[in-house]
Amino acid sequence: MKNEDEIKTADAVKIAEPKQKIKVDLEVDTSVKDLGVNPYAKLIHMARAVDAWRIFPRLFLTVYIILLYKCVIWYMDLGAPTMEQSGLISIVVGAGAAWFGLYTGTSKSKK
Repeated sequence: MKNEDEIKTADAVKIAEPKQKIKVDLEVDTSVKDLGVNPYAKLIHMARAVDAWRIFPRLFLTVYIILLYKCVIWYMDLGAPTMEQSGLISIVVGAGAAWFGLYTGTSKSKK
């Protein structure tokens, strides 16, 4: 009985060919349509300017530099820093390396 069931399932399952060539007819409308003035043109222009000037990465780095300065001054004013305080400064300084790596590793790509 098992052999008959196995034969029936083997006949029912068709194995696909590894490589098949298929011809596809595709029709694409390439006509130019006048949709009028783009209402978002000024917003897109501003977004490109912000991207070109790299405002946000520079702003984030400026905030990080201020944070680092304040943390280092605070740490140097401590009489006997604990291990937790030293760990905080290590994390803040280590985050600076990550910020700098991300800032220098990303650039706008123009074709």
